[in-house]
Amino acid sequence: MMSNLLDERLDRLSRELIEMGALIEHAIESASQALIDQDVSAAAKAIAFDQEVDQKERDIEALCMKLLLKQQPVARDLRLISAALKMITDMERIGDQAADISGLVIYLAGKPYIKKLEHLTQMATASIRMVTGAVDAFVKRDLILARQIIEMDDVIDDLFDIVKYELIECIRMDASSGEQAVDLLMIAKYFERIGDHAQNIAEWVEFALTGRHKGESL
Repeated sequence: MMSNLLDERLDRLSRELIEMGALIEHAIESASQALIDQDVSAAAKAIAFDQEVDQKERDIEALCMKLLLKQQPVARDLRLISAALKMITDMERIGDQAADISGLVIYLAGKPYIKKLEHLTQMATASIRMVTGAVDAFVKRDLILARQIIEMDDVIDDLFDIVKYELIECIRMDASSGEQAVDLLMIAKYFERIGDHAQNIAEWVEFALTGRHKGESL
């Protein structure tokens, strides 16, 4: 009976994580669309998602604590719950960063961009794929997918380096573009951090499934 109840609550935990993953995915998509179209309403939507993400983090945290205290899980089940608690911290920060991007988009509204945003939009697409994949890896208990997501962070890091170089060139060619270049570089940095957090999530999935976590000696 205890085992069946634990399984049911672990299934609920997976569903809650899927919902939180969908919220942050929508937040990144809204922030990205706002950036591309200079759409203030889409930016405001991404900022609003952040409050829902914060509430979902609190809900999942409460569920995990209930599981730990009442079900007394062991071995892999204990690792799954511990990993979920770590994952939601990274997921909440992703929501914060989508809101930060949107805040900068609102600030830049009405000002023509100093360059095409080709590589920034590629960063956005890659970050959404990483977040979705990391949550899927947890729900499906898929170690191969988790490791693929961990490797994907290099793609975002490489794109950040390209964006940084392009913006430095913009400033070199026209010093008056400096202020917007710094703002766009900050947006790129937020996308890079989203990738870092998605990588963290995937590493916690790996811990849940194997008992080993990067940087920890077990």
